[in-house]
Amino acid sequence: MNQKTADLVTPVRNFSVQLSSTPRGARLARLLAVEQLRAWGLPLDPARHLVAELSANAATHGRVRGRDFRLTLYVIGSVLRIEVTDTRGNHLPQPRQSPPDAESGRGLLLVEALSDRWGVSEGRFPRKTVWAELRLTPPEPALPGSGDPSSYPQEK
Repeated sequence: MNQKTADLVTPVRNFSVQLSSTPRGARLARLLAVEQLRAWGLPLDPARHLVAELSANAATHGRVRGRDFRLTLYVIGSVLRIEVTDTRGNHLPQPRQSPPDAESGRGLLLVEALSDRWGVSEGRFPRKTVWAELRLTPPEPALPGSGDPSSYPQEK
């Protein structure tokens, strides 16, 4: 049995940038990620929201004066992996329930809701990486009668 190696190759795309741990750096992370996703022809949502949240967390909770954070996007096969690495490895993020009137504190709940998988990887001290993954599978075709008017049988 002779199989071509070209059949076994999975395209891998990546993008990585180091940014200042400031609100401006977090905003730039989101803007750069959107442009990269567009260049790759990938859907922007919910990836842009995940990048915004993880970058804002790095600039707020992972900030160490004089140190940057890194945004990395990987596409391996049909999975987009978003990684944000900061230098505050001693503060691992955990989702928490905030009071209804709180103005912040729900970010990781959003990450959990929007991503297919997410987690934290401890790196070489003092780094940590918070990551989220999205499956990039095309949507299922609508079944007749499932609410999509174009899927209804047409009269001739």
